[in-house]
Order: sequence, then structure tokens, then C-alpha cells
Amino acid sequence: MSKRLLFPTLLLSCALHMQAQKTPATQPLKTAAAQNLQTAYPQYKDIALQIWNWAELGYKEERSAALLAQALEREGFKMERGVASIPTAFIATYGSGAPVIGILAEYDALPGLSQEAVPEKKPIAGQAGGHGCGHHLFGTASVAAAIEVKKLIESGKLKGTVKLYGTPAEEGGSGKVYLVREGLFKDVDAVLHWHPSSENSVTMTSALANSSAKFRFYGTSAHASAAPERGRSALDAVESMNFMVNMMREHIPSDARIHYVITQGGKAPNVVPDFAEVYYYVRHPNREVVRQIFDRVVKASQGAATGTETRTDYETIGGTYDLLVNKTLAAAMQQALQQVGGVSYTSGERDFAQTLQKSLGADVPHISEAEKVQPLQSVVDAGGGSTDVGDVSWTVPTVGLRTATWVPGVPAHSWQAVASGGTEIGTKGMINAAKVLAFTAVDLFTNPALIQAAKEEFNRSRGNSFQYKPLLGNRPPALNYRD
Repeated sequence: MSKRLLFPTLLLSCALHMQAQKTPATQPLKTAAAQNLQTAYPQYKDIALQIWNWAELGYKEERSAALLAQALEREGFKMERGVASIPTAFIATYGSGAPVIGILAEYDALPGLSQEAVPEKKPIAGQAGGHGCGHHLFGTASVAAAIEVKKLIESGKLKGTVKLYGTPAEEGGSGKVYLVREGLFKDVDAVLHWHPSSENSVTMTSALANSSAKFRFYGTSAHASAAPERGRSALDAVESMNFMVNMMREHIPSDARIHYVITQGGKAPNVVPDFAEVYYYVRHPNREVVRQIFDRVVKASQGAATGTETRTDYETIGGTYDLLVNKTLAAAMQQALQQVGGVSYTSGERDFAQTLQKSLGADVPHISEAEKVQPLQSVVDAGGGSTDVGDVSWTVPTVGLRTATWVPGVPAHSWQAVASGGTEIGTKGMINAAKVLAFTAVDLFTNPALIQAAKEEFNRSRGNSFQYKPLLGNRPPALNYRD
């Protein structure tokens, strides 16, 4: 092994050894935090299920954000609301001086996933969305962890600052990107986050960089039967663009992903549509490849407009970086996760889980998988999804985990995830996540060598020439992207 490779390895080993040495001193702090969280579990469960019931979409999370902010304000956090020109974004701060540890909280729902907390598909009448990604749990657990860290600072057992970032519109709205762009993480030493899942693991998978936009076409309406020659169909332009992009798929990297949905295509078959809109996502593990493919999609829209004698423009909606994994922090969080453990089901919850699994239509893991902690894996280049945590991770050393809040085998963005998250299967996993976040924060507050090692890895991974340029450019927050 070369000296160049040996030094980082030794530094990481030394940092984690120092962390292990501190375990006896920090264990009482962790034990107290875990006991407090378990005692307060009924209150946090109520908060999470209230947000689950509201199921507010991105940038519309007025009640959800207010509920979480109020819980922090009651605990004495200094509140900054409406940060980065986003009404539902906030920062809650407690303490002073270094280190500064940030914790991310999300709380937006997804459209079209209304579902009752039952193991059969049963939409809630009159509700447009649902928490198919479990962000009601995400936000609540993060707030709970921040409050426990605050209590330790308040009692003089920890020194430093904890910052809870209320970040809306993760689902396609790129909420965190605007906070990064505003420099709101510049004084933070490390950031912790988590995500609902069907297993318990520390995140060692990157994410796909993503760029999204709504392409709009403007034509000329006419009677589709009496005077079709006078019309110029905006819908024809959308379909032409989609055809060209679909042809383009053969000539892009095989690990790229392009998705679209026609959001507006006209009102009546006998009226030539004078307006149509299509919403596109472009994804790839490399953000520069995303930029290149997105530029080609733009050219397809322009070609479609020329060919159909319509006019086009587009609005960038979101853009997120790939996720920069920090192995130093991941190893520390893995220790915390192993200490907390997985989720145990009651007999009633086992019945719920087994009934729900029947709807998945495929081989599914045994429900006992929820009790297990997955071993720490090697870093994987990219997963199938995207997250605005990516931009945070290229700004400050960042680490995250997943806990079993969904029945094993349940995928994200499904009615089964919504159903699981509306029960104690979800809230049990949520409180476990809060404990892991609190434990990891304690290690960071008490072990400067761990933070130093994480920063050195972070700087090596980014490289000296890195300059942050958001994929969504200079646009203001897309507050109405769900309209």
C-alpha cells in the first residue's frame, strides 16, 4: 500500500479508535437521551401522525412546518423562519460555539398516494396526497433528536451548537439547494440526516444527480373538425418532443434516466390545444452528464416547436447533486445504529405486515428483517433515486441512515409505504432513528478527532478545484411547482 493511501486509512482508524475510547464517558449521555426519547415517544408519535394526516405537498407544508417549529421553539431554540425565501423553511438553533452539528428535517408528502393506515389499498376520500416517502417521520425524528442534544447542551454535558434545518419540498422541489445556495450551512462542522425505509442501515449509496423542468408549448386553437388547417397544436409539439427524447435514449449513457409526464394536454378533443405542458426529469450519477443530457432535451423541445409551428419555453423546477458519502462519519453512525438496534413487532403488527406483504406480488423478506441491522457496506456509486441532501453533502461532511419504518419489502412511493407510516410500525422505526441521530451527535460533540477526520476525507473527496454551482441556477424557489 502506498503512503498516500495508508495515511487516510490510519487517520480514520485512529479517529474511530479515539471514538471507541470515549464510549464509557459518553454512554450515560446516550442512555439518558434514549430514555428521554422513549418517554416522549407518545408525543412524537402524535406529531408524526398529525403530519401524516395533513399530507401537505412541497412548499405547501404550512401546518407541518409550523407544528415542528413550535415544538422546537417551546424548547428554547432560536427560530429563523422563512429562510432562503421559502415560507415553510426554517432553522432552529441552540447553544453557541463549536462544534456546530446540523440535523436535517423533511416533511413534504407526495401527490396521488392517498391511503388509509390499513393493509389493503384504500384511498382516503378527498385527500390528494400521502406520505409515501415517510417524511412525516423524517421531520419528527430529526426534531426529537435535536431536542435531546439541546437538553445535553443546556445541562452543560455537551458544548457547542445544534442546528435543526427544516427543509421543505424534497420531492422534486429541491428545497435544500436554496439553503445551500444562500450559504446557510457555511458554519456547520457536520450534518446528520436519515430516511424511512424497510431496513436498518447506514447510507453508503450515492444518489443520482437530477435536473427537472416544465416545457411549455403555445399554439393556435381552432375547431378540430371544421377548421383544422387554422390550428397549430401545442399537444402535437409535446408529443413530438417526447418522441424525439425517446429516440435519444439509445444515444445516452445506459445509466442515465429520463422520465416525463404530460401535465396539460388540452381540454376537449374537438378543440386544437393552444397550450400544453410536459414535466421532465433527467438523472445520472454524474451531474455534468446531467447538464449535457438536459441540454439535448432542450434542443428536442426547440425542434418540436419548429416542426409544429408552435412556440416553446421552459422553467427549471429543480436540480440536485449526487450524494457525497463520508465513510468516516458512516462508521461512527454504524456504531450508533448497532447500539440502538432494529424494530420488534407485536402480534398485531405481524398480522398487519403479513397481510400487507401479500399485496406486493413478489418474493418479500421475512418480517423479522425489521429487527436486524445491516452491516456497513462498501460505498456504492449511485442508487436509483435523487435527493437534495446531495447538495448539502458537497458543502459539509454529511451522513445518513435508514430505519425500518415500512414493512420489509415495501418500496418507497407506494400506498404500502403510506399505510405502514400511519401505524406504530412507522413510528417505532422513527424513534429508533431519533436515537441514532442523537447518539451520533454526542460522538461528534465529544470527539474533535472524529470531526477532523471527517473533514479531511471530505476535502480529499471534493478535490481542491471544486466549486459549487447549483444545477437549478439562479432561479427563485419554485414555490408553485405542485400547482
